[in-house]
Amino acid sequence: MSMSSLPTRRSLLRAGMGLTLAGAGLSVAGPALPAVAAGPAMAAGQSGTPLCDRPGDSASQQGLGSGDLAIPYYREHDGTWGYVFGDAWTGTRQSGEYIGSPVMLNQASFDASGATPISFTWAMPTGGRAGQLFAYGHDTDNGYGHEVSRIPNDCIEFGGRTYIQYTSVHTWDPPAGYDGSLMSGVAYSDDHGVTWHDYDYRWAGDLQGANQSLYGMWSFAGIDPDGWLYVFSKRWNGTHKNTADGGAIQLFRIRPDDFRDGNFGAQQNWAHLGGSWQWTTAAPPSVILTGHNTGEFSVKRINGTYCMSYFDVDMGAICTRTAPRPDAVWSIPVPQITALTVPNLYGGYIHPGSASATSLTLIVSQWNGTVGTPYRVLQFDGIRP
Repeated sequence: MSMSSLPTRRSLLRAGMGLTLAGAGLSVAGPALPAVAAGPAMAAGQSGTPLCDRPGDSASQQGLGSGDLAIPYYREHDGTWGYVFGDAWTGTRQSGEYIGSPVMLNQASFDASGATPISFTWAMPTGGRAGQLFAYGHDTDNGYGHEVSRIPNDCIEFGGRTYIQYTSVHTWDPPAGYDGSLMSGVAYSDDHGVTWHDYDYRWAGDLQGANQSLYGMWSFAGIDPDGWLYVFSKRWNGTHKNTADGGAIQLFRIRPDDFRDGNFGAQQNWAHLGGSWQWTTAAPPSVILTGHNTGEFSVKRINGTYCMSYFDVDMGAICTRTAPRPDAVWSIPVPQITALTVPNLYGGYIHPGSASATSLTLIVSQWNGTVGTPYRVLQFDGIRP
């Protein structure tokens, strides 16, 4: 597959959506929490403000014209914010030179009130013009099998090290029942995003014989006050074409020091074992949520509440849920931003600096699959999950 075929990634996004929630993600971990009524998606503050794809904007000043995802994370070493884009170009509306994936822009300070939109103030990896963070080739075999691109799923920094979990994509057009991935991995940086290294361990994907691996896409929920790093993961469906995705999500946790050391075998799994739910190393994680096919997802601990957002491929909507603990039962999904208000949307990453668990900032992507149209990210504030 050539780089010119990358636009097919988003070509199957739905133009409309239904509001039925039948089967849209029921937990099996206990009694359901009461649903919270959805507030208006277009709340006070930034309501769909484009953060790139506009000539002269802050992204273009850092060398990025158009891109998607813009996964936000907190740079704890200096109190600033990073945003990790997927495939990106120097020009607006997906024109100009292809930069690569992943790409990072940074921000000195974030206004959680939504009064001021996100503005990027410098780029990685050099602090000058935006560039691809990882050293790998596109549309080639880098030693693991043919890969087209490495797409970031989430980013977190703790203990002086930055981590990006990514999926290596083998094809953007997988056959029905296949996810099209090559593998998944975790890259780390000890200089806050300038240089990157891979852990030796990688999770096999479709091309390597592990189609539908539940370790395909991760979201770092964060380090809880109990000292564990909680991680949610699911099947790769960044293509939005994985017909076998089923919305399945699993949960595991690991001590931060073990994670830093690449000792991934030390994880504990949230599993239904012997008739009850428990943390264990004796069984793999059990599926905690199922429902519609889902794409990008995000879980973050905001002021003590765990908040989840995800793109429901079948509905064409970004939905949210909450839980008091990562291993508690999640509330029913609430559609927040739909294709009726933002055509051809996807993504929907929770900003870890959100004002509160009842006033989230979401970073939403938009692209309609044809050349010469927006390929960008939008900022929404005041989202009540």
